[in-house]
Amino acid sequence: MRAIHIDFAPRSLRRTLFHIHPGVLALAGAGLLLCVGAAFGGWKLVEQKRERQQQLQHLQQRVAALTVRPAEVARIAIPEAQAAFVNGAVMQLNLPWRELQDAVLAATPRGVALIALEPDPRKRSLKITAETRTSDEMVDYVAALKEQESFSGVILTRHEINDADPNRPLRFQLEATWQAR
Repeated sequence: MRAIHIDFAPRSLRRTLFHIHPGVLALAGAGLLLCVGAAFGGWKLVEQKRERQQQLQHLQQRVAALTVRPAEVARIAIPEAQAAFVNGAVMQLNLPWRELQDAVLAATPRGVALIALEPDPRKRSLKITAETRTSDEMVDYVAALKEQESFSGVILTRHEINDADPNRPLRFQLEATWQAR
């Protein structure tokens, strides 16, 4: 025969807990522990977030304190003559001297003596003064300079025979325009 459960006791929490299956109670306890653990973990994350925000604010303040703000420079009026002089000096310093000298020396034969090299950075030209014994050497030298890649144009500007010298050399001057690189 089957057992009959007769219970006339009034309903209460104790009676309800007594009749609940122990597996359900264990499951409820595990759920409660999980909720407490999740709440504790969330609280820890909020605390970490606050600490990180404070650290970030502190670092931003340090960066702002360490950042050097440039001092305002007073505007000074520079006279036009002084500006032109400084610009001319800068142009002289920025001349491609090595390239120009290499190009001139590569085209200069043994029979030609270089006397002066005078660059004009504004016109991008180079005045070359030289001496030679014959006019053929002078013409060959001008042709050799025209073949150099550094120069875009070479013009013979003047020539004369130096009668004061016993060897009577032919002194000539030419102007070569160099190419920008």
